[in-house]
Parts: sequence; C-alpha cells; structure tokens
Amino acid sequence: MKLNVVFLHPDLGIGGAERLVVDAAVAMKQSGHSVQFVTNHHSVSHCFEETRDGTLPVTVVGDWLPRTVFGKCYALCSYARMVYAALYLTFFSSINPNVVFVDQISVCIPILNWMPCKVLFYCHYPDQLLAAHDNALKRYYRLPLDWLEEKTTMCAHMILVNSNFTLDVFKSTFKSIKTLPTVVYPSINTAFFDNTETIQLKDIMNLDNCKYILSINRFERKKNLGLAIHSFNLLSDKKIKLVLAGGYDPLNLENIEYFHELVNLVQDMKLNERVIFLKSPSDVIKISLLRNCLCLVYTPSFEHFGIVPLEAMYCCKPVVAVNNGGPKETIENDHNGYLRNAEPEDFADAIKRLVEIEGKAELFGNYGKKRFDETFSFGAFKNKIDSILENVYKSE
Repeated sequence: MKLNVVFLHPDLGIGGAERLVVDAAVAMKQSGHSVQFVTNHHSVSHCFEETRDGTLPVTVVGDWLPRTVFGKCYALCSYARMVYAALYLTFFSSINPNVVFVDQISVCIPILNWMPCKVLFYCHYPDQLLAAHDNALKRYYRLPLDWLEEKTTMCAHMILVNSNFTLDVFKSTFKSIKTLPTVVYPSINTAFFDNTETIQLKDIMNLDNCKYILSINRFERKKNLGLAIHSFNLLSDKKIKLVLAGGYDPLNLENIEYFHELVNLVQDMKLNERVIFLKSPSDVIKISLLRNCLCLVYTPSFEHFGIVPLEAMYCCKPVVAVNNGGPKETIENDHNGYLRNAEPEDFADAIKRLVEIEGKAELFGNYGKKRFDETFSFGAFKNKIDSILENVYKSE
C-alpha cells in the first residue's frame, strides 16, 4: 500500500529534530510512498540537502507570522505559526494526505483531525520541559500552553518517542495519556554517507595534516559547548586542535549571543590558534570532519537521544559523551567511547585515553560501527517506520 504522507514541521533548518524527520521522509520515499513537507520556515542556505535538491518537496506556509513579540513569547508564536500551517493543510490546500507526521508542536493535531487521515506525533521531548518556568510571569504564561500540549498530544492516532529515556520522561510528564508511545530510535541516511566523497579540509580551514577533536552541535547554551573548550584546554598535547562545528541561524538571537560567548571564552584562554569555529557546515564538510577526527566530544546533558554520536559511530569514531540521557543508549562505556560526568577534568581524562593509548581509538571506533550496524542501521529504522505506517493507517 502506497500512502501520501505529509510532514508538518515548524522550522526545517539544521538540527537533530530536522535530521530525524528528513530521514523518516527519505525512508518512506524509498518504500514507495509519496512524501512532502509543509513548514513555517525553510531557508536554502540553512537546511539539509534533501530538502534543497528536490528529493523532498517543501511548501512554506506562514513565514510572515512573527517569531516573537518584542523578543518574547517565542513558544506562543511557534504554536500560532503551526496552527496556521495546519489550517492551510486542512482547509485551503489541494493536498489529501493519508498520514500526517507531526513533531515538536502538538497543538495543531486537533485541526488535522478534521481531515480523513491518520496523525502520527513524534515527541522528541515534552516542550514544557524545555521552557523556563523560573518566575511567576513565565509560569502563568506557560500554564495554558503546557495544558494544551498534553491535551493535543493525546489527539494523535499514534505517538512515537526517540529513546527509552524520553519514554520515561513522557510518562512522568503527561500523566493523563494512558497509551504508551512507541520507541523509534533515529538513524542516519547511510546511503548518503556512503555516496559522499571526503574532501580536503585544508582547503576550507587551517587543518593541514593536523589531528583534531570534533564537536558537532547547534550553537545553543543547552548544548554546553563550553565544556568542550574547557576540557580541550586541559590536554597536554598542544599540537591537537578542536573544531566546533554546528548549526547557526542568523535569525536566532541565542545562536548569535552564544557564539560570541564561546569566541570570547577561547580568546580568554588564549586558544585562538587551536580552536576552529565552523558555522552551519555542509553535509559534505561535516562527513569529512567526522571521517578524519580523532574522536567526537558530545557535551549536552540529558540529551533526548543524540544523532551526532550515531554519525560518529558509522564513521568508526569513538565518542566521549555525558553520562545521562539518550547517549547512554548508544554509547557503551569503555567499548565504543566513554560516558563521563559533565566536568572538564572527566572529559579531558577520557579524551587523553583515546589520544595517547595506541590503538584504543581505532578499537573503539570499530566496535561502534558494529554496534551501529546491529542496532541503529537505516535499514532497521526504515523497517520500523514501514511497520508503523502500516499499523496506523489500518487502525480504526
């Protein structure tokens, strides 16, 4: 059975959530389904290749609506933009989906239920837990939004989550939702990796015959990239460099502010010659960086899953990650990397082991590739998605 599937996503930029929905769309397309995106924002200079080269058709709706109100009310504006997109899809477009795949913002689901289709909701993490509730005004502001999130999430025909960690958080957060979500581990588009040639990095940045440690994460405070810099500063080998590559949206104030904070931190530590910043690298550059690095450092705490460790595993590279959240389900400590406390000394010790003990990084990298193939392969992901589509569409 070939289905018409629409992905409804708020901002089709560069990030783990975006990588997940793009990979899910690619998997569905490979199975013969018709797939397209409806989104509030899509910039060809800040997106994944599959949404730029025509592989996945994209329709942008409601980008004229404000992202904030005088720099505030970001969540409320995001909800309004997604509601607008859902209204367009349901009542004003000629698209007739069999299945709508929604993620991040659930408030639009009751509108989609007016169509004769099934709605899948992929919960990367409860939105209310990502928002600040640290003063009375914010708590009152979030109160109706948090209530809406729970009530509209339960309107989906099937709910998916990205890890057992997120499943436990989901159960403790949304107590009125009795149906347990299904865990669908993200994967990566391995065919794209295989078909991408490694480029000479020295032509792009100062990495000529240089060993380097790699961090790939959006320039957001919750990603704790300062941990990578502080840990790197404790290494004794001064010939090694650190590459901080990640998504950078020039429209996102936090990206701008945090990037400058990190640049200032590097300057204060006098690491200017050894730390390289790279904003929104292309997929080709990112894959080349992964293939040539000594190891990946993954610094977020309580990350819901974490796509980048999977990418490193597929490239046969060891990972040093924080010992909590989703990485505990991908990284086996002392086998394909190290799980450590989010402290510079702990991270630096793990990195030193991989750098200084001959053969360890290669051994860990090979084990990580084997673990990826067994548990997180794109084939396993595609089969899971196929099964879910079949079950949700046939369900009454």
